[in-house]
Amino acid sequence: MAGQTGTLRALLTRWKSYRYRFVPWIALNLARKRRTTRHVSKDSQDKIISDTVVLDTLLKIFQALIISNFRDESVLLPEAIRARYEALYTIQQTIGKGLEQSICTPGEILFSTLGFSINRSPSSLISAGMGVFVSKGYVPKGAVVAMYPGTVYQKHEPIFFQSIGNPFVFRCIDGILIDGNDKGISKAVYRSCSRRDQLGPFKMSDVTWLTSCPQNPLAVGQYVNNCSTDRAANVCYQEFDVLENFPLELRRYLPNINYSNDIEGPLRCVVLVALRDIKEGQELLSNYYTVVH
Repeated sequence: MAGQTGTLRALLTRWKSYRYRFVPWIALNLARKRRTTRHVSKDSQDKIISDTVVLDTLLKIFQALIISNFRDESVLLPEAIRARYEALYTIQQTIGKGLEQSICTPGEILFSTLGFSINRSPSSLISAGMGVFVSKGYVPKGAVVAMYPGTVYQKHEPIFFQSIGNPFVFRCIDGILIDGNDKGISKAVYRSCSRRDQLGPFKMSDVTWLTSCPQNPLAVGQYVNNCSTDRAANVCYQEFDVLENFPLELRRYLPNINYSNDIEGPLRCVVLVALRDIKEGQELLSNYYTVVH
């Protein structure tokens, strides 16, 4: 009897974390759980900030990351691109003269570039597992604070086996799914797709988010927990499409990749945007889904 009770308790715990991604459960419980929803009148209004601001932020941090590792990366870059980054690298080295310690880790680069850094740590919410905290600095309202990594599935593509026991499947407004699980079959699928799409020396996506030390310090959005009854959300998901003209050399920091290699058009990404100022030490808390009227 004790063993059966333990099994039921374990199943209940899994269900509590998975149910927010389970569409029938969401449909039946919206009326009772309005605190965890955000309402927009149409898809185009599901924007806290403009796509231009999102793009500028990603370009800024990605360029800072590639410059910080320029000596190792320069041999892989075409001459025209290498010359541009070499100039930026020289400027950074000039400005940085006299500093006691060089900026080297992704977290330090994030802080130097955007004014804050974030990290994964045990959540302040009871039984919530890991969470994401502002470890240094502060996040101003309207800032891009994290990205939701994972394999991108179109509505017609199979994801049944990947979704079993998986609380990290994010559903976009138009039905596109992003599997942000960094373990098991989800991890294997992402790695396989990343190797498939590599273009010569250029990587089309980041695989380091699957480890404990991601090169893109923003790629921890899948660990942001849902707000509780007594804790309001301070970040919100926002969908963003990466267009084909996104710099080739910076794609290596994108933590998303299409499941199918014959998908034409932009790559779907999801960022988390601050709904208000978030201070050092505070945990990022979000809404799991948006309701479109």
